[in-house]
Amino acid sequence: MSASLATERGDSYGGAPVMTSRQAAQAPYRHFTLEPASPLVGAFISGIDVSQPLSAVIHAELERALAEYGVIFLRDQTLTPEQHIAFAQYFGEIDVNRFFKPVDQYPQIAEVRKEPDQKANIGGGWHTDHSYDQIPAKASLLYAREVPRIGGDTLFASTVAAYDALSPGLQQTLAGLRAAHSSRHVFGHGSLQRTQTDLPGRVLNPDLATQDAVHPVLFTHPETGRRAIYVNPGFTVRFEGWTAQESQSLLAFLYEHVKRPEFSTRFAWQAKSLAMWDNRTTWHFAINDYSGERRLLHRITVRSNTHSA
Repeated sequence: MSASLATERGDSYGGAPVMTSRQAAQAPYRHFTLEPASPLVGAFISGIDVSQPLSAVIHAELERALAEYGVIFLRDQTLTPEQHIAFAQYFGEIDVNRFFKPVDQYPQIAEVRKEPDQKANIGGGWHTDHSYDQIPAKASLLYAREVPRIGGDTLFASTVAAYDALSPGLQQTLAGLRAAHSSRHVFGHGSLQRTQTDLPGRVLNPDLATQDAVHPVLFTHPETGRRAIYVNPGFTVRFEGWTAQESQSLLAFLYEHVKRPEFSTRFAWQAKSLAMWDNRTTWHFAINDYSGERRLLHRITVRSNTHSA
């Protein structure tokens, strides 16, 4: 982290100061309206129609907003599947999901669906998408087709803010660590999602759950230069060179730390809402509190070029 960012940090927690999203912003946004969703993560964007082709300057400002705020929210966007795909491709190559049921005729789009008679939901635990891939996903773009009358919100947490609030000693310790991530225990044949829930039919292809990857525990964002904690409860299994048992205490501490409410924001979905988040600097959690109602969203994930340590 640069010295200038370190000196601009604001409130403190646990002895380490925290920089707010407002402080992180370097320049005004000129081609749309942006309002922070919370002090440390998330922003609402209005005044643009992403069903239409983006100019280079609008695309650049959206990239900057995503980098600075971690997750951006856009309401009242009317998107066909083709327009959803076209918008996603501005941000990177599409990473086709191996496990979620795809939308008919659109394999690039994963279906995130829960029917009124189903109890388990997709994404009902803190995680970040595709951390088990050799090159982790850059961003996910989730578009609401049908939502419950009330409930079904998604929580987002900033792993950048969480890193900033750690002590210098723990920051230094994490800088020397790498962690193993896997898809096997989540999507494989013996996973709880397949044996103890009603997700089968929505989560597919257990034979493809063979991904294992090792990544630095700290991610340095290529645009902002800020560091983020890159482990998550969904897919991280241990530290490299440590046993799972040895890893448990430190991972548990980091998980509880990132979950602290001051690092998070809560997004209430409406039909035609679009959320786009940086998987390298945020976690998310789909709240399962809408029994008896249908929720249908379409998700596209795009690749990053590299994982910067």
